[in-house]
Amino acid sequence: MEYVVCNLCGSSDYELLYPGTLDGHRHPQVEAYRCTNFGYGKHHPIVRCRRCDLVYANPRYSADELLDEYEAVEDPLYEQERQGRVLTFVRHLRPIERMVGDPHDKRLLDVGCYTGVFLEIAEAHGWEAYGVEPSQWAAGLCRQRGLCVHTGTLEEAGFPDGFFDVATSWDVIEHLTDPLDHLREVHRILKPGGLVAIHTIDIQTPFARLMGPRWPWLMEMHIYYFSRRTLAVMLQQVGFEVIRAEAQGRYQRLSYLVSRLQAESTWLYRIADWLVRRLGIEAVAVPINLGDLVTTYARKIG
Repeated sequence: MEYVVCNLCGSSDYELLYPGTLDGHRHPQVEAYRCTNFGYGKHHPIVRCRRCDLVYANPRYSADELLDEYEAVEDPLYEQERQGRVLTFVRHLRPIERMVGDPHDKRLLDVGCYTGVFLEIAEAHGWEAYGVEPSQWAAGLCRQRGLCVHTGTLEEAGFPDGFFDVATSWDVIEHLTDPLDHLREVHRILKPGGLVAIHTIDIQTPFARLMGPRWPWLMEMHIYYFSRRTLAVMLQQVGFEVIRAEAQGRYQRLSYLVSRLQAESTWLYRIADWLVRRLGIEAVAVPINLGDLVTTYARKIG
C-alpha cells in the first residue's frame, strides 16, 4: 500500500470521506479488476482533497501492482453481455460524429478498449480505429477479430505527435494511477482541435450523494472519483477546452442486470432471476441511466 498526493493540485491535505472496507494487508486479487466484478462496497479508504475537492483512494496499491492485475485479467462474462454493449456504444458514437463530421480518413483511438466492441462499431462507421489495452486476454481477442490494438498502456504505445483526430475512454480514467499524466499523453497524440471523450462515474451527482457509502461504484478497482468540475479542471490544466458534459447511461440485458443483484441480496437475485426466466425476457436490453455516468467532451487547444 502507498500514500499519494492529490493528482490534480499536488496537495497532501485531505479529509477521509469513506473508511476502507478491504483488508489493508492483503495483496490485490485479479478478479477484482474485471469489468464485470461484483465487488460493490469493497474499497480502499476514500478521501477528498481539501484544496481542490478531487476524490481518490488513499492509501492504495502501487502502480506496478495494479498494472500487473490489469495485464492478467480475463473476463469471459463481459463477452456474454455483448448485445447491451453494442447498443450502448452505438449511442455513444453519435455525438462524437456530430462534432467531428464525416469519419472517413479520420483516426480514432479507444484507450482501454477491452474486447474491442467500440472499435468494431467505429470501423463499421468508417473510422480508422486503433486501441490500447493492458489485458493480454482482451487485446488478444481484439487482434483475433482483425482490430489494430496495442497490448499495454497508452504511454507504452508510443504513438506520434498529433496522430489522432479523436481519443475516447469509456470507464477507464477512474482506474488510472496518474490520470493527469495520462491526459497529457492524450493531448500530445491528438491533432490541434482534436476531440477527447471521457466517460466516467461522477461522485457529485444526486444519485451518488443520496447513496453515500452505499453508492455501488465505490469499488477496489476505482481509485479516482471525479465530478464534472474536477475533471474539467484537469482537462483545462493540460490544454483542453471543455465543450460539454452530459449523463450517458447504458443498455443492459435483463439477465445481466439481474445478475448484478447478487452483490446486494441473494434472495432478491433469485426471485428476479426466476421471474425474467419465467417470462422469457432474459435477452431484452433496457436503457439504464441514474445520472451518475457522465461523458465529458473537450477539444485540444492549439
